[in-house]
Amino acid sequence: MPTPTKGARMGGSPAHQKHMLANLAAALFEHGKITTTEARARRLRPYAEKLITFAKRGDMHARRQVLTVVPDKGIVHSLFTEIGPSFADRPGGYTRITKLGPRKGDAAPMAVIELVREEVTTARPRRRTRRPVAPAAGAAPAAAEAATGETEASAEAPEAEDDEDDDAEADEAEATAEADDEPEAKA
Repeated sequence: MPTPTKGARMGGSPAHQKHMLANLAAALFEHGKITTTEARARRLRPYAEKLITFAKRGDMHARRQVLTVVPDKGIVHSLFTEIGPSFADRPGGYTRITKLGPRKGDAAPMAVIELVREEVTTARPRRRTRRPVAPAAGAAPAAAEAATGETEASAEAPEAEDDEDDDAEADEAEATAEADDEPEAKA
């Protein structure tokens, strides 16, 4: 488990801090979310996420390591049978901290720390890159001839627009092919 940090502790000795984090983690696993101060929530996050990683592993040694921290066997059982398998596909980030307003009595900044229950999206959203639209070669002369009043230019203008549409479709196809190839190259 994480060793106590140097400097100021949260209300006492390193042993008190260790017990307080263990109790906060047990309450988080029992209820799914708890309201506490921001400082305690920030200190609890890596502690709880490490315990969830042990639960994802699921073997006897991991269970015994968690039992040294969380003494309640019922909470450890629910951690290993329900919480751990629900995070099997998630590589990390099992908790979320949401800041609340100040506490009424002493104006301490409050926060809610909760277990994340949303599904992990495996596919990243594709970002479409915008390319500058260059004027087509046939479109500029057609506009100049249309201004002079020639009728042949007006007959050629629709063909130039069709070429622009084909070029735009080809550019989109290349952009999607590049976007599809990028994740494979990184993996």
